[in-house]
Amino acid sequence: MDTNSHASAEVQNNLTRILGIIPARFASTRFPGKPLIDINGKSMIQRVYERALQSLKLDEVVVATDDERILVHVNDFGGRAILTSQAHQSGTDRCAEAADKLPGFDIIINIQGDEPYIDSRQIDLLASCFADSETKLATLVKNITTAEELNNPNSPKVVLNKNYEALYFSRAAIPYMRGKGNEDWVNEHTFYKHIGIYGYRRDTLQAITKLPVSLLEKAESLEQLRWIENGYKIKVAVTDIETKAIDTPADLENILKDSGQGL
Repeated sequence: MDTNSHASAEVQNNLTRILGIIPARFASTRFPGKPLIDINGKSMIQRVYERALQSLKLDEVVVATDDERILVHVNDFGGRAILTSQAHQSGTDRCAEAADKLPGFDIIINIQGDEPYIDSRQIDLLASCFADSETKLATLVKNITTAEELNNPNSPKVVLNKNYEALYFSRAAIPYMRGKGNEDWVNEHTFYKHIGIYGYRRDTLQAITKLPVSLLEKAESLEQLRWIENGYKIKVAVTDIETKAIDTPADLENILKDSGQGL
């Protein structure tokens, strides 16, 4: 190999490769089989997959599923899927198994499989957090603008430090604004809600899935608290793009009624 070829190989070997994984579980208490539901002629999982392919940062996209029906369906529309265990308790655990089976990627982006409106710019924003070699974990947040959203326990809130790292996640409105009426809090302080897309370095992903469930995680039912409780820093980027998840049949009905989303 000549000097130039050797240099080119070194550059290639040093490139950061990013894998997008879409965890897709068939069983769901509130909406069984929802990855395969039809949304204006395409399944939800196909719509998420196609949105992820629009990312400028991802080198590859794969669906990680626990069910042969989803695996076959993804293959049928031309996507790539991998079968994972049915025993996983979270999308993070499923991503870890899939990443372990797919070597050669440095960064893993965990893309929610129930957000057919996912904007590829959010994926790219999250991926950009890893330009800093110190970033091991990353996620997104968005400004909260209404008291209703602030007080919704189904929408986790986040407080940040000055380095845009997560200090704490909670289903409660945090911080507490002493001496202010709750309905006025959003006018007095910048509150953030968590957007549930995660990025991990490969070794960090494998490490956090081996951690035992923590006390804070049990209290809030938020797995990212396990990472913080064990000393991991979570880098945060702020997005102004809204996301819509389908958790229940009612959510699907609302989305299908909305004709202005371009689906």
